[in-house]
Amino acid sequence: MRDTPRPQGTVGDIRPGPPQLRPGRALAHTTGASGSGSPHRSDSRPPQTPRGARPSDLIGRPGTTPPVPGRPTSFFFLLGLPALLFALITWQVVDDGLLLRVDERVSHALVHPDRASGLLADLGNVQVAVPVLAVVLGYAALRARRIGTDRWWLPATAAVVLMALVPALIIPLKELTARPGTPVMPPGTGYYPSGHTATAAIAYGAATLLLFPWLRTARARRALFAACAAVNLGVGFGLVRRGYHWPLDVVASWCLCAVLLSSLWLFLGRGTPDDEPG
Repeated sequence: MRDTPRPQGTVGDIRPGPPQLRPGRALAHTTGASGSGSPHRSDSRPPQTPRGARPSDLIGRPGTTPPVPGRPTSFFFLLGLPALLFALITWQVVDDGLLLRVDERVSHALVHPDRASGLLADLGNVQVAVPVLAVVLGYAALRARRIGTDRWWLPATAAVVLMALVPALIIPLKELTARPGTPVMPPGTGYYPSGHTATAAIAYGAATLLLFPWLRTARARRALFAACAAVNLGVGFGLVRRGYHWPLDVVASWCLCAVLLSSLWLFLGRGTPDDEPG
């Protein structure tokens, strides 16, 4: 008995239309088929977790929950190194160490009171620095509230708390160290660390951190950071130039404030807020 042969297409066959899909063949690979997600996947899972759906880490960057290489180093430079320098300087001040001899020689070489240095030093006054911070706090809070940001009040509150920590930390340290002032200043103690330097660093530094997320370009952020650094360097130079403080008084305040501002930066996160609705 002879099998009936299947119809075979020949080279000369010309079909009027595209090949038809045979029922039951490769249904798992067709778009919209039940249980299909991709040509290589038979379930309904997406081929890859979208980056935006990954959980964020502590500072708001998506998809980096596991430990990232290099993070301990960044923490050391942000928090550990300034804290170590502050502890070293404080130890030298309390123990009347060798570093104070160098500090006195540098001060004698730099002290030359003039009007420009006085104006720079005045930027560290509470009457100047704190109103600047208050304006930035109001701007950042209102803008975050206007676009419906969750906990819009948190950055401003954190900056206020940080500003309040300045006298709470500086005044006891002045009492404990009891360092006398420069020859230009009246006899007395309580010059270490510099309160004007700390006020300027926290006020202008916190204002910069609050404005950072609202700047959309890297150039604007670099310009803001450079302006903040220039103002604080100017305040420190003015204080030393006028003879209001020893150089180590200023450097120690910078180290202390670096720890505080780094803590604020890590607390708030480095991410930018969502774009405002049109």
